[in-house]
This record gives sequence, structure tokens and C-alpha cells, in this order.
Amino acid sequence: MDFKKYLAEKINVNFANSGDLEKLFVLGKENQGDYCLPCFKFAKELKLSPVLAADKIIQGISDKSGILKIENVNGYVNFYLDFTEFSKDIIFDIIRGGENYGKLEPNDKTICIDYSSINIAKPFHIGHLSTTVIGGALYKIYKFLGYNVVGINHLGDYGTQFGKLICAYKRWGNKKDVEKGKIKELLRLYVKFHEEAKTDEKLEDEARAYFKKIEDNDPGCVELFEFFKAITLKEVEKVYKLLDITFDSYNGESFYNDKMQGIIDELKAKNLLTLSEGAYVVNLEKYNMPPCLILKTDGASLYATRDLAAAEYRYNTYKFSKNLYVVAYQQNLHFNQVFKVLELMGKPYAKDCEHIAFGMVSLEDGGSMSSREGKVVFLEDVIDSSVKKALKIIEEKNPELENKNEVANKVGVGAVIFSALINNRIKDIVFSYDKILNFDGETCPYVQYTYARCNSVINKSKVDFKGAEFNALEPQEILLIRHLSQFKQVLSDVINKNEPSILTRYIVDLTKIYNKFYFDLRIISDDLKLTKKRLALTRASMIIIKSGLRLIGIKTAEQM
Repeated sequence: MDFKKYLAEKINVNFANSGDLEKLFVLGKENQGDYCLPCFKFAKELKLSPVLAADKIIQGISDKSGILKIENVNGYVNFYLDFTEFSKDIIFDIIRGGENYGKLEPNDKTICIDYSSINIAKPFHIGHLSTTVIGGALYKIYKFLGYNVVGINHLGDYGTQFGKLICAYKRWGNKKDVEKGKIKELLRLYVKFHEEAKTDEKLEDEARAYFKKIEDNDPGCVELFEFFKAITLKEVEKVYKLLDITFDSYNGESFYNDKMQGIIDELKAKNLLTLSEGAYVVNLEKYNMPPCLILKTDGASLYATRDLAAAEYRYNTYKFSKNLYVVAYQQNLHFNQVFKVLELMGKPYAKDCEHIAFGMVSLEDGGSMSSREGKVVFLEDVIDSSVKKALKIIEEKNPELENKNEVANKVGVGAVIFSALINNRIKDIVFSYDKILNFDGETCPYVQYTYARCNSVINKSKVDFKGAEFNALEPQEILLIRHLSQFKQVLSDVINKNEPSILTRYIVDLTKIYNKFYFDLRIISDDLKLTKKRLALTRASMIIIKSGLRLIGIKTAEQM
């Protein structure tokens, strides 16, 4: 049942500019009905106040079948549905659909998502958690809803830091130590360079010279750079595998070296480049932004130059409908500048580029991270610690559990992912092992345990729930059915706002509602009709919890 379409078809008032009326409905919050129709758009068209426009809409609804109540609250039409009429269809649609419930047929739209974007030869640290899992969740959800999705890891593989690393490697490193220590050894060399450069200014010149050799395709320097890159990608792939993250492209900054000149030439041809203190910029003063720097005084390119070239390449290659950048909010100005320059260049896709900003991740002990100083927390170490802590808790709570290590891995990894997706993405996160591995409250173990509880109920029962009837419903059952019915709309809301936390919070709310249902009502009893109904509700809840977790990259365990 598409409730938005169902309700839209009951509205008899004609609106010339309403478009698809059902798209204007939103899910009701507490005490706002099941679905709400904001009437502010219609008020302008009808030349009425929003409250009077809402009254007119309500007066025009003659068929109220399936609706318990309609009310006008401050210009919103709130619809309360009669779930006794829809329950059977809702529950058995979910059960029949299984893991594919809510999945849509492929469409012709392509979504490019730029996320994670790790730096070559630098640690994959806790600060990369949000971009990686937010991007990964959006990738899965867009694909589930039928879009062609291109996941892009825009590698940080360009800049003087690679000259510094080659300099450090040649002075204090060797291949054997790097192959053994991998990224941690590369980090040691990078930190060593910056320590020594404090007293030896010649090192900076030497580093710039080595980077110039990379740009000039010097065989020895390019070979070393490729060696560092291979070491990095092999290491980070372990973390991506743990987090269930995939990419379709690893085209990083260096990939656009030969593609920037076309952008620069076009900016010049369109009289957008201005010479300012020896550098070339695009003046954005009239848009209340500082100038966008395109070429430095020495003719070197910048992040903006490469991002402009990348946007052009992605549009020409993929013909995207959306081009999303999952990058921290500190880069708000950068992306505002880049998108404005694309607009000034007359690029039709400028309006389809969007910065998906997120807050910062830090640990409880505070302090900012710095690769130069070696102050980093490796994400792999965080995941490993989380898994070990989960195993310890399992051994305390359920020492006889089979496959303890496998379950601990699902719980530990899931807790790390969940911690970055439970709140609005723009919110800063303070990471705490104790909080994320709590089995009570709004945590991943709590949700995973609820799934295992559903599975246990189903396995204990010898009753087939086929043919279940939903004539008489308790308030707890209605609340559960209402929430289950919203799954498809929640997925739609996620991609409309590019906000995975909408789904994460929905899953948490579902587990709370199911657990109240579980504790308040007897599921398996001598009453066969009652048992069938409540087992069907349990099975549907189990399916939605598993699907929701899967779409944010988290696995479930059948037993915990």
C-alpha cells in the first residue's frame, strides 16, 4: 500500500501547481497523525491562509475509507489511518518481500558519491569514519532504490607530502621496513621528516624537488610513489572489507593532472580568471565569498582546480543526476566556491552537485589529530578494540553462545558504524567504547539483540503464521504495524535529504516499539489466532530490522 498515493487520490481540490500531490505528504511525528500534508504551497495558489487552505482540502474529502480521523493543525492536514483495514496487507507484503521488501526496479538516473577519500601513505584514522560509513550507507540505499550508483574514492595522491615522504625514505627508511611496518612505518618516516625539518630548512627544498620529479615522471620517484600507494590500498582494503564498503573508482587527485588545463583555458575564455597578486582567481565577491584560487603564483594547481576538473570528468563519463561529496563541514566554503564557479562557467550540472557535510569524530580523551606529529588513532585499531570488547561482554553474558568470535565481530564492527550514523550527520561525535557497546538504549548491540530475540521467538514456535488475521488489534500492535508501514517512506526520506541517520533512528524506534510489544503482550499462547498474528508481526519486524541494518552496512546475528 502506497499510503501517500492512497491519500492523495482522496483529495478533490484541484491545484494547478501541485505536481505529484503524493510527493508533498510527510510522515507525521508524535501526535501529528500518520501522514501530514503541509498546505503553505496551496495557500498561495488559493489566496487563503494555510489554515483556511487546509480546511478547504478537508472539506473536499468525501471518501474517508481507511481513515480514522482528519484534522487541521496550524495549516497541516493530519491523517490518522485505520490500520485494522490495512494491517494484513502491510505485514504479508513485508513477509513475502523478505530482504527485497522496498527495493525498486532500476531507473535511468546515475548518482556519483565521492566518499572516504583517504590519503596515500597516511593513516586511515578515526577521522575518516563518518565520510566512509555515511557514503557507504548512501551508496547502498540509492542502489536499493534502483539508481545506478558510482562510488568514488577520490584518493589524496598528489602534493608535496609525497616529496617529503620520498626524502624521508631515502634518508631514514628502506623497503624491508616499509613492507613489514606498512602505513605505520610510512607515518614514522613522515613524522621524522617534520621533526628534522624544524632544524634543517634544506629538507623542505629537497622535498619539493622530489615532488617535481614525480610530476616529471622520473622513473625512480614514480616507482617509489606507486610502492607507497600499493602498500596503502592493501592496508585500507582490510578496513573497507570489515565495514562492507565498496568503490567503483579510485581516481584520485593525480588522475586529473592532465585534465585541469582544459578547465583553466575555459575559465580564461569566459573571462572568469583574474590575476591577483601574481595568482589566478575567480572573483566571487558579489556572492559574498572570497576569491576561488585556481593557480598559485608559481603556476601550481590547487584543490579547487582539481575538483573542477573532476566534476567535469564525472559528468562527461557518467552523466550523473546527482554528484555528491561526503566531506566534513570544514570544507563548506570550498565546495560553495567550486559549485559557484561551475555555475558561472555555465555548466548545466552545477545545480546537481551537493556537499554532504558531516561533523568531526574525536575520542573521549580529546585532542586534535595530526599526521605530521604522529597524533592519530588508526580506524583499524578502533574496530579491533571494539570487537575485543564485544567478545568480552558476550563471554560474560552468554559464555555458551556458538560462534562467539563471529558474533563479536558483527557486534563490534556494527557498533563502530552505528556510532557514526545514529545522529544527524552534521553533529560532532565523541567516540566512546562503553557507550556504543551498551546492550541497552540507542546502540547497535541493542538493535542486534532485538533481531536475535525475534529469531528466537520464531524458532520456539511450532505454529505457522500463514493465514493470520488482524481484526482485533491491541494499541501495541497498531503502533508496531504503523511503524513497519513507514519503511519505504523512510528510505525515500533518506535520499531526499541524503541523511542516513533517518534510517538508523527509524530502526532504533522500531526495536523499542517491538520490545514493548514483546514485554506487554504474550506472543505464543493457547489462542492459535492470537499466536499467528503476533508471530507474523514478529517475522515482519525481524525482516525490517535486518534490511535496515544491512542498508547501513551492519550484519545481524541469529543468536546473541
